[in-house]
Amino acid sequence: MEASTNTYRTQNPSTDELIDSWESLDPSEVSGVINAADEAFASWRHRSVGERADILARTARLFEERADTLAVIAATEMGKPVAQGVAEAQLVAQIFDYYAQHADELMAGDILPKQGANSSHVEKEPLGVLLGVMPWNFPYYQLARFIAPNLLLGNTLLLKPASICAASALEMAKILDEAGLPKGVYQTILVDSSHIESIIADPRVRGVSLTGSEGAGASVASAAGKHLKKAVLELGGSDPLIVLGGDIDAVANSAAQARLSNAGQACNSPKRMIVLDEFYDAFVDGLSAAFSAAVVGDPRDEATTVGPMSSTQARDELMALVDDAVSHGARVVMGGHPRSGRGAFMEPTVLTDVTREMRAWSEELFGPVAVVYRAANVDEAVALANESDFGLSGSVWSDDLELAEQTARRLDVGMAYVNEHGTSLAGLPFGGVRRSGFGRELGNYGVDEFVNKRLVRVSDSVTGAH
Repeated sequence: MEASTNTYRTQNPSTDELIDSWESLDPSEVSGVINAADEAFASWRHRSVGERADILARTARLFEERADTLAVIAATEMGKPVAQGVAEAQLVAQIFDYYAQHADELMAGDILPKQGANSSHVEKEPLGVLLGVMPWNFPYYQLARFIAPNLLLGNTLLLKPASICAASALEMAKILDEAGLPKGVYQTILVDSSHIESIIADPRVRGVSLTGSEGAGASVASAAGKHLKKAVLELGGSDPLIVLGGDIDAVANSAAQARLSNAGQACNSPKRMIVLDEFYDAFVDGLSAAFSAAVVGDPRDEATTVGPMSSTQARDELMALVDDAVSHGARVVMGGHPRSGRGAFMEPTVLTDVTREMRAWSEELFGPVAVVYRAANVDEAVALANESDFGLSGSVWSDDLELAEQTARRLDVGMAYVNEHGTSLAGLPFGGVRRSGFGRELGNYGVDEFVNKRLVRVSDSVTGAH
């Protein structure tokens, strides 16, 4: 889990300036917060699907209307360029609107064969109070993936944000309140990470969803297992991007855009680029040119395409991986250094010749660094792609769609794409396998996680079939 801290703080990663801070909730107050959520559940679960959907629809409109303001908060908190922050707020609006517009079908039960009775069917019922433990890299989108389907279900939610993103989390709570969400149904809890296990242990809490690091996931999974609670984990990734052909310059530009978005701080960013021999040199040249053209700077400047990393600590941890690779013989095609001066800025970096003895081979590079590998053929490319403990997503790029789709189906990932990477839409499931976690968010799959799928079977006699 996150390192323990006494306060939540906004420290601008562009300038290192401390903007604001909030005291963590005293442990003695946590039980009252859980009790409020539990009491709210008693009535919220009985609200009609239509009433819940109306609140989600109003939330969507408010996010659309306030996208510019929300983007500035994210830029100040964690360094996301404003244009990307606006796009994130608009995606959040789409998510809330999706669950509002499709509420009836998403909440519909299943009619089963009668099997000797008058009727057999399965209906969807909420579980109760849920805990969400969320990261900083997408301070609105990550929350929405947890919030929207579970509010539609009738669950009540406790949301622990990352310690550097209290302002955006509190803004989310304000919007939900303004949209008409009843008191106690959704609460932001600024608690120290060391108290998460005790919250999970509380019998009133019925499940936990975490998006974060492997270490955080292991801690939460251990606590959830110990206390027999349902858990959904969306963890790290080291996504492969396989190039089998096509317009190599265009593919390289798309790969660069995907890798540098959010300063490379995305779990499903294409971190490992695997290119067939015949296209390798052209791809490296194209990728390097696109990285070189990226504008690194103040995220509030409209010209900026790559903002700072979330903190100087995060930047320094990434540099340690780069330095380790270089010390063992990796080639820096471009970049490879932190930017001088204030702020957590990192040069967009392209590495080649990374080998198994380097940390960069197996560890997640969470920042604006791409590693390019050479493959002799499709089988070698797939073997390289699957030589990872992670399994979030991957992509294959080619103008031979049949070959590309066949290759994509060979990837051991939760999400496989052809000629795109990391696409996130409200109706598409999001999640991975292996050390990238388990469970799914978004689409109808997001409704199917924290739900009681209750069988209701009716027979016309007390001696009915068994």
